[in-house]
Amino acid sequence: MIDPGFLDELRRFDASLDRRADDLRQGEQESSNLGEGLTFADYRRYSPGDDTRLIDWRLYARSEEYYIKQFEEERSLTVHVLIDASGSMGFGGEGREKFEFAAKLGLGFAYLTAEEHNDFRIATFSDDHERLDTGRSNRGEILRAIDLLNETDPAGEAAFEAALEGYAATLDSRSLVVVVSDYLADPDDVEAGLASLTANDLVCPQVLAPTERDPGREAEGDTIFVDPETETERRTYFGGTLAQRYRDRLERHVETVDERCRRLGALHSVVDTDEAFFDAFSTVWIG
Repeated sequence: MIDPGFLDELRRFDASLDRRADDLRQGEQESSNLGEGLTFADYRRYSPGDDTRLIDWRLYARSEEYYIKQFEEERSLTVHVLIDASGSMGFGGEGREKFEFAAKLGLGFAYLTAEEHNDFRIATFSDDHERLDTGRSNRGEILRAIDLLNETDPAGEAAFEAALEGYAATLDSRSLVVVVSDYLADPDDVEAGLASLTANDLVCPQVLAPTERDPGREAEGDTIFVDPETETERRTYFGGTLAQRYRDRLERHVETVDERCRRLGALHSVVDTDEAFFDAFSTVWIG
């Protein structure tokens, strides 16, 4: 179960982390559209039909020419958090399952976004996406999302292409999208799904359990493995060469996911569920 108390730990970030001062994380995106915003951009000569309220009369007094002030339209940032709720995310052991850890990472983005007076949206996905928020962006909405996430039982297979393309179709402005998953799926499907979101800035934390990286911690010898998404069982003798082949294959998969993310311009990072949450979130937040 996700304890909302972890949100209090995030308050340390403003004081303890030197976050990169990019517009996305600061929530102060500026567009190229010019209008009556808050940030002065430049002057241009007055043309008939322009709003006379925008004339700079002090500049007119010096130059005897009419100039209009132009401003950059400031936009607040919307952060979209997508949390993988497929069956494999239920793996990880008591109190350390991947879904819980992934949800806390995503909720951390939502919390800090709300603290900066910007908007967030939260959804889960497996074969499709499901919105959890009601459109408000405050602590109460985060607590409501925590309740819904605590009621979620990870199940089914992650259909990255279909689910993420479906969610991408709901976005009407450029945003920051955080997709938290173990990414244990066909790399082509993962890439196709993420590609549908690349009109936005994309962050892709990959959450893995230590026993996934090295099953020998718990599985050795005659072992029955169960696929949590398809419930397929396979009995084998696990150890020695087979164990090493498994570790090598997983490492290659992680590297492939990283390569696909970088090709799409997305920020990819890997965190383990046995990491301290503050340290794991620091890795993902800073990039």
